[in-house]
Amino acid sequence: MTTITIDGKEYEYETLSDKAKAQLTSMQFVDNELARLQAQASVLQTARMAYSKELQNELNPLGSGDTIKF
Repeated sequence: MTTITIDGKEYEYETLSDKAKAQLTSMQFVDNELARLQAQASVLQTARMAYSKELQNELNPLGSGDTIKF
């Protein structure tokens, strides 16, 4: 049997009600989706920083020392 731990208490998965199993499945989906979105946000933030740096290079090609703050 598969054992799961919820709030520090162990449960046998097979003994859970159908409603509890559905809630657990929904929570797992949400957790996975949150992790995916957090990874996507990290990638987008990295891309934004790269675009900002390239924009600064384009606007200040001689490296005048001025920076753009967004």
